[in-house]
Amino acid sequence: MERSEYRQTRKKKRKLRKGRVFFLFLVLLVIFAAVYIFVQYNAGKKKALDNGAIEKVEYEFNGEKDQYGGTNVLLLGSDAREGDKQSRTDTIMVAQFHPDKGTYKLISLMRDMYVDIPGYGKDRINTAFTRGGPELLRQTIKENFDVDLQYYAIVNFQGFETLIDEAFPDGVEIDVEKKMSKNIGVTLEPGLQKLNGKQLLGYVRFRHDAISDFGRVQRQQKTLEALASQISGVQTVAKLPKLAGVMMPYINTSMNTKDILYVGSDLIRHKNQEVETLRIPVDGTYQDLRVNGAAVLGVDIETNRAEIQDFLSK
Repeated sequence: MERSEYRQTRKKKRKLRKGRVFFLFLVLLVIFAAVYIFVQYNAGKKKALDNGAIEKVEYEFNGEKDQYGGTNVLLLGSDAREGDKQSRTDTIMVAQFHPDKGTYKLISLMRDMYVDIPGYGKDRINTAFTRGGPELLRQTIKENFDVDLQYYAIVNFQGFETLIDEAFPDGVEIDVEKKMSKNIGVTLEPGLQKLNGKQLLGYVRFRHDAISDFGRVQRQQKTLEALASQISGVQTVAKLPKLAGVMMPYINTSMNTKDILYVGSDLIRHKNQEVETLRIPVDGTYQDLRVNGAAVLGVDIETNRAEIQDFLSK
């Protein structure tokens, strides 16, 4: 064999060895990542179960993908306690993640809107969940506002507290507008401060002011915007599997864990991620009514449907 051929042969062998070493490194990295995610997820799940996570209910849900290419999730806040036979929806939102645009949008639906509920006639929108779970609520939103919902997620309030304390050990920075204490289990003083899970839950649930439920919805959106902008950094990405494990025992959802980790990691990687928000009904499109002695919101359905379509399509 000539010297030049000998050198080429040795060079090819070295490249082959390097390729094998690199491949082996990738395999080990994937195995390590899988083991890490598994261990962290189960550690978080065990912590939640030790704290008394509530037994979950399986719901029917015939969701469809959004026509604009986004992933729409029917996000519900539940105040159910252990032993409750029926969950109640304290919060109704549509959360959208658009993977191509990298955008996050949030629509808050006022729970007292007087709308058509398929099979039941007109009533407040939150009664749809009581009568038929997330599937009937999905049908109600589709019929009135022409929004397709692919998934649902029902978050228990105890899970919200636990997740906040795990993800934000130093608290979430919020500018509290006024003193709040009535029916929220804590007393909050006005001013910029860092709130723990229990305090933050009290903040988003407070409704005893001049604008009642409208003020509560404003605080919910303000809080989610703060969470999106403050939950960032390499350390938080590393904690994501454990956070998912902590949260899952407190959440009923049709999303699988892989999708939750994907959306969560994308949000965390984008520092100071902006969340666009919309409240329905929009100003000037509703009136206070009383129907059979109950206070409801009479809504201009056509105008609000157009507002939603414009919001989601951009």
